[in-house]
Parts: sequence; structure tokens; C-alpha cells
Amino acid sequence: MKNEITYIKVGDYYIPDVTIPGKRELFLGHYGTCRLIYIMKHKKPLYSALKMNLQVGEHCFDVEKQARRMEKVLIKHMIKSQNVTEELKQKNQMEWVGKMNNIKNSVHEIILRDLIYV
Repeated sequence: MKNEITYIKVGDYYIPDVTIPGKRELFLGHYGTCRLIYIMKHKKPLYSALKMNLQVGEHCFDVEKQARRMEKVLIKHMIKSQNVTEELKQKNQMEWVGKMNNIKNSVHEIILRDLIYV
């Protein structure tokens, strides 16, 4: 049995629809996408090396996973250190929302500085 080659029309041309066996599709969230854009613009040798080895997606997906783990740990730590409790949420919702937003924004900046823009 022969393998049939399928083609995709792009503009006026047909190109082979080739996939790499064994490669899985990866979902890049916010941090993975930020990393991809950053290495494309500012780390061109790294991007080229990853692209030649077909590892751009894996690299960005790994950064996404690290960022999400780091985000959970930092948020939990900052909530505890700043004494943002459920009691505060019951007493003064606006203050609680303000503190939580501040924590989330701070964590976002830390992740960008320590994981994405390196």
C-alpha cells in the first residue's frame, strides 16, 4: 500500500501537507506566546537553533508550564505574606480585590522578568 500525499492550496500553489510523525500539538498560553514573540524578536540565534531542531513549540510549552507553576506558588506566598484573607474579603471586598489585583500584577511582572525576558 502506497502512502498518498495530500496537498494544500496556498494562493496559486499547491504544497504538500507534510506532518512530522510523533510530534504532538502543543497549546501555548499567554506566557508561552510571550516567550515565542520575545525569542523571535530579541534572541534570533536561539530561535533559529530551536527552529532547526523543531523544538520551538516544546521550548515555549515548557516555559508556559514553568510560568504557571511559578504563578501559583508566588500568588500563594504573597497572599500569605500580605495577610489577604477570606475575613478581609468578607469585611471589605474592594480592599480585597485591590490587593488581589496588585498581587496578580506583581506576579505577572516577576514571571516576565525571570522566565520570559531572559
